[in-house]
Amino acid sequence: MGQAALVIGTSGGIGRALADALIEEARFERVWCASRSSAADVQTDLTDENSIASAAATVAAGPTLSLVIVATGMLHDQQRRPERSFRELDALWMAQNYAINTIGPALVAKHFLPLLPKDERSIFAVLSARVGSITDNALGGWHSYRASKAALNMLTKTFAIELARTHKRAICVALHPGTVDTGLSKPFQANVSPGHLFKPDRAALQLLDVLDGLKPVDSGKHFAWDGEEIAP
Repeated sequence: MGQAALVIGTSGGIGRALADALIEEARFERVWCASRSSAADVQTDLTDENSIASAAATVAAGPTLSLVIVATGMLHDQQRRPERSFRELDALWMAQNYAINTIGPALVAKHFLPLLPKDERSIFAVLSARVGSITDNALGGWHSYRASKAALNMLTKTFAIELARTHKRAICVALHPGTVDTGLSKPFQANVSPGHLFKPDRAALQLLDVLDGLKPVDSGKHFAWDGEEIAP
């Protein structure tokens, strides 16, 4: 039996582009598309662990899962934007950021890491953001988003340590896709330097190229779209 890949978040621009690229490359016997949409192969809601567990049970019945990409994230909604000052902090908004950007991907790891093969190369990747780097933070602001992504980066590191004990060839990483022309970045594109606003299909290929070049020694790290390692 061949191998399978899973992309969670295929209702979003980057997730859809990643799934399309993997399907076009035809390296996997099955590419599972997961989102809240009824059109997805498996329906997942990051705020509902039961849906994640059900999706894992479905995927486990198919080909061996060797690639999982969690391509989800929240930066703003119709009412809220990232905080410019600590004076704008709101407990509910912070909780929503953590629910989508941190807790949801963690629950995906809980249910899908056990499906990875123990003796073959496999990858579990989450979309993070450069602004989640504590070292790289020179501007401040965007408190809830930054903190939730920093927490996601830490979880990636701790998952990688635990996974290495049983899966010697597994790779668990966080990825920064750059600024991609999707609804998530739309309100913040005006200040993007020329040549650094990527279409989703290009961003997807760049991220897959990064994943192709990784080795088990890279597990637990955070990489940008161009392969640069981002400081914690």
